[in-house]
Amino acid sequence: MRASRLLSIMMLLQAKGRMSAESLSQELEVSVRTIYRDIDQLSAAGVPVYADIGRNGGFALLDGWRTRLTGLTAPEARALFLSGLPGPASELGLGDEVAAAELKLLAALPADWQMEATRMSSRFHLDPKGWFSSGPRPEFLKAVAEAVWTERRVTIRYDSWTQISERTIEPLGLVLKGGIWYLVAQRETGMRTYRLSQIQALTPLDEHFERPRDFDLPRHWRDSTASFEREIYIATARVRATKRGVVRLKEISQPVREEIEAQTLDFDEEGFATFNVPIEEETWAAREITAVGAEVVVLEPATLRARMADIARRFASLYGV
Repeated sequence: MRASRLLSIMMLLQAKGRMSAESLSQELEVSVRTIYRDIDQLSAAGVPVYADIGRNGGFALLDGWRTRLTGLTAPEARALFLSGLPGPASELGLGDEVAAAELKLLAALPADWQMEATRMSSRFHLDPKGWFSSGPRPEFLKAVAEAVWTERRVTIRYDSWTQISERTIEPLGLVLKGGIWYLVAQRETGMRTYRLSQIQALTPLDEHFERPRDFDLPRHWRDSTASFEREIYIATARVRATKRGVVRLKEISQPVREEIEAQTLDFDEEGFATFNVPIEEETWAAREITAVGAEVVVLEPATLRARMADIARRFASLYGV
């Protein structure tokens, strides 16, 4: 435990520069007294750490000194090799860099950990894309990634399904979800999310922007997707479904699954249960329910039931029934 803490102190000082004993104690969740003892131990081991006395003082490493230790534990090394996604990295133009970084990391690990790390990458593979689809390969992915990295504004022509418009945006981050790339960007009207495959043209501008200091991409994506999933379901439908229909309805989305599982389903003699499901706008709801087939029947609302009946009549007409 102490050895791990000593390594953490070296990594923190190497990454952040001068830090006070109080800051180190808060970071590592130990007492200030413990930090002083650890600093003494590092000095005794030959690590060139020194203390500055005064209001802005603290501990720091000698200028130019860097440890060759990675500070990784065996589980952390295994996790890093598991986290590599060669497909998305290649799409970003970083396939060779990822391979080189893994090779360097492997060389830096102790001999007895190298086998563990290679076993992990050879026995586990992460594939973020869905079945029967390689996922769209956005034409402007590399250009967008460069704009995100260099904090440079871009002008895009974007197809938002309802219209094609041109807008200037400040790219903040890229997200790969379900094999599809999304761009989180800032405009005068606030944060927006764009599907990269819908970008029809892109022009990098010779204008830099200041990235919001408090912007956290993972947190923003988590909060925005949760909000989207809550707001997209604007109504409730009453349906009858077979057990197979229930399973297929649950596959529509997590909110639909949770709503169904919160209810007690009683199947009648015909093999149907009656319950509620959250639905989106009725055109989209009809499309999703049609995909379930004859395993589900809409009872309410009347407008959605009429829409489903119209779809059924058109199917019957097409098949000459």
